[in-house]
Amino acid sequence: MTSKEFHAPEWGHKQLRAAVDAAGVALWSWNLDTNNFQMDPHGYALWDVPQNGQLTFERLSEKVHPADRDRVREAFLATKAVDGAYEIDFRTQLNGDVRWISARGNGGEIGLVERAMTGIFIDISGRKNAEEGHELLAGEMSHRVKNLLAIAAALTKITSRSSSSTEDMSQQLTNRLIALGRAHDLVRPLPGNQGTAALLGDLFTVLLSPYDDDGAFAGRIRVAVPRMGIGKAGATGLALIVHELATNSLKYGALSSEAGTLDISGSQDGDEVVITWKEHGGPKVTAPPKGDGFGSKLIRQTMEAQFGGEISYNWPSDGLMVTLAVSVDQLSV
Repeated sequence: MTSKEFHAPEWGHKQLRAAVDAAGVALWSWNLDTNNFQMDPHGYALWDVPQNGQLTFERLSEKVHPADRDRVREAFLATKAVDGAYEIDFRTQLNGDVRWISARGNGGEIGLVERAMTGIFIDISGRKNAEEGHELLAGEMSHRVKNLLAIAAALTKITSRSSSSTEDMSQQLTNRLIALGRAHDLVRPLPGNQGTAALLGDLFTVLLSPYDDDGAFAGRIRVAVPRMGIGKAGATGLALIVHELATNSLKYGALSSEAGTLDISGSQDGDEVVITWKEHGGPKVTAPPKGDGFGSKLIRQTMEAQFGGEISYNWPSDGLMVTLAVSVDQLSV
């Protein structure tokens, strides 16, 4: 059959209903004279409102997320007077569950049928969540690249202190950058089902080896933690935290100073592991920093969301002290 021989089928109510249901589309109608709002069964389910009884636009607006409510009301009211197609994306909040909805239709006289505006609702939560995930990933990658560049510059400065020649500095710096690459690998999830990713002590040693001097200041980073296995998810989360703490120390703390030292100790009490990060000999600390940067937010989010643990900061004058408390079960995943 050629394209000229093709004839579109006669679309009846059943065919249209089947197509609308397959697309996950909800139909709605808003009478401008009576303010009565009607939807098809899918629409009532999408908004979690009963089908019996009168539904007004104001009552439906109460289901819109408070942060979007005024914007949605203004947008819908504007569609009464403006001709042409419109599309509004907003959030709803139903029983604590936040969903993203897209409302689409024609405004002004174009969209009126017997004094009623008509349009559709589509649940776009999946797309919005994916977009937010991509934005977070892009922000995290940008943050990591900036940190890596800052670390590379700082490592160059550290290496120059203990190098006796250009060749010696080149070799030391190359070794440190290779170690930094190994440490960075621990920040990524391991491929496949590989079980335990690392020992807790080895994880700290590998992650922090790029920051320890090979020369006069060698051994200024000391690690003493319980011998225990860490799962791949636990290693990834903990590596992120250590990476951020080390970066901050290299910029502002003990690792930025020739005389600075870092002690990492840990203890296990039943099902909980407590790890203490203590800096000495860095710049004098007079007050905690104001506000949280991306790194601080990433640390707190990882501790609370992934590990369900706790993190606390103390700023004594001799250096920062960070305490991490996390369950053994969460680290072993």
